[in-house]
Order: sequence, then C-alpha cells, then structure tokens
Amino acid sequence: MCVLEELLARGERWFPEGSTFREDMPKLWGDWGVDSEVGKLRAVLMRRPGEEIEKLSSPEPYRWKALMDPELARAQQDALAKVYRDHGVEVYYAREAALDKPNSLYLRDIVFMTPEGAILGRPAMAARRGEERWAAKALGELGVPIVRTINGDGIFEGACCLWVDSKTAILGTGVRCNASGAAQVEYELRNMGVENIIKFQIPYGHAHVDGLMNMADRKKAVVFPWQVPYDVVAALKELDFQIIEAQSVLEVKQSFGVNFVALEPGVVVMPAGNQRTQAAMEEAGIKVITVDVSEIMKGWGAIHCMTAFLRRDPI
Repeated sequence: MCVLEELLARGERWFPEGSTFREDMPKLWGDWGVDSEVGKLRAVLMRRPGEEIEKLSSPEPYRWKALMDPELARAQQDALAKVYRDHGVEVYYAREAALDKPNSLYLRDIVFMTPEGAILGRPAMAARRGEERWAAKALGELGVPIVRTINGDGIFEGACCLWVDSKTAILGTGVRCNASGAAQVEYELRNMGVENIIKFQIPYGHAHVDGLMNMADRKKAVVFPWQVPYDVVAALKELDFQIIEAQSVLEVKQSFGVNFVALEPGVVVMPAGNQRTQAAMEEAGIKVITVDVSEIMKGWGAIHCMTAFLRRDPI
C-alpha cells in the first residue's frame, strides 16, 4: 500500500538585506567615492602617456594642436603626480590603452566619479570611442564599482559635469554631451540623492564645462564670464558662492587657466603660465601650486582633464 507524504508549501526563509549600496560600499568595494570638486583629495586614476602617443604622424585625427614630445609629456605628468603624492594622494594608473587612442591620458573625460562609483562616459569623437573599455578594466582591477556605462545613443564625457556639493551638480550639454547622455547621468545622480541639477548649455566651439569654470573652495567658484551662462552663476550665488572671474581670454582658451584640481578646500594645483587667473584666485584667498603641463596641452587638455578622482573626503 502506497502512503502519500503530505506536501507542505513553505515560504521563503530569508529576506533581502535592507542596507543601501552606499552603506555596503566600504566593506564590499572599498572606500571609494566623490561628491565634490574640493573635498580633501585622497585617490586619483591617471594614464601615463604610453606607446599610443609615440608614433603619430599627424595631430589632426585627434583634434590636437600639435604632436607631443613623449618624454616631455611623461615628465610633466610625473611632476603633477608628485604634487599629488606630496599632498597625500594615492595615484593609481590605467596600465593599458589601445595604441590608436592617444587621448587616453585625459581620463576625466571618461570617468566621472560619484559617491557610489564611476559613471563611464561615451566619447563624442570617433577617435576616442573605446577608451572607456580600458578605463573600465583599470577600475575593475581596483575594485571601483561602475554604476553606469553611457549607452544607447547617449554621449557624455566626464568633464561635462562638475560637483557643487553633495546635493548639487552642474551638468552641461553640447558637442561632448547630448540630451540622452545627460539624462542618463541625471538619473543616476538623482538616484543617489542629488536634488539640484544646474543645467549648463556649453557654447558652440567649446568642449567641456571644466574649461570654462571650476570649484576652488567650498564656496568659491572660478568662472570665465563671457561663456558661463548667467543662470549658472545666479544658481551658485543663491548657494552663497563667491564668484572669481577668470578674465583673460588667452589664459582660459589657450593655457587652461581654470583647468585646475583642488587638493583640498582652498588649495589648488593649476597649469603654470596663467598669471592673471592665478592672481585673481590668490586675491580671493586660494593657495595656488603651479605645474608646467605645456606639452600635455598640445592635446587640448590639462590638469583637470588628466585626473579622474576616485576618492575625496566629504565637505
């Protein structure tokens, strides 16, 4: 005689962990994260110019001013890395790059760091497409989470976005960031608690926000008055920012006077040779350290362009 065992319907015996991703990060991923442009800088990712800049026959396909001297470019970036290390910053390197991607040294364009990990850009120029693959590999090796890779028809380069504070970011659209790319970035930032997105229409003929303005202290912004929109400045003033004007057209457009990096609130490292901009910043109480990156600038990038932030202290 066959005896049928009673079949019991049981529910789950476990429930999802209730912690947030940000709460999990320190123990599962590491102490990564950025929510400002000025909090004490702790770690950066750079690409030391490699073989990809050595055998170029023309600067034109890459939108460069001129070909770089490889050894001089390396020496100048090494000098910048020394400034970072002297100020307690861990400098990590993306060790690999495609041989046809000489712009790979401008890593801020590819990596925009958030409190929960990196947003990987999708470059506008065909000559730069694919750089994000190697940046992703470097981030993965370090254990830095990637919260999104810009996809679909989106275009976004990390230098089109600047942190103002943990609740506010400036997001620019133009030739290097289209509406689709900006929407993807905005979605991620709002999901992390950013409440205020200041929209910046990047002017025709200019690439990135960080070539026109930057943050130098908790409540001090450096702006190029001809091309930073009024509404952006007004929004910063509503947040009690002091506006420092970078008035020299030559310095802003040719020698990257606002393309600096804050090492901590009120202390920046900026490209050498920008006397007017430096004087304006120092008059406003900013301590300025200069580094010669004139060879690097032949590729239309400077200090901020080369530096992907990985970790900053909260402000």
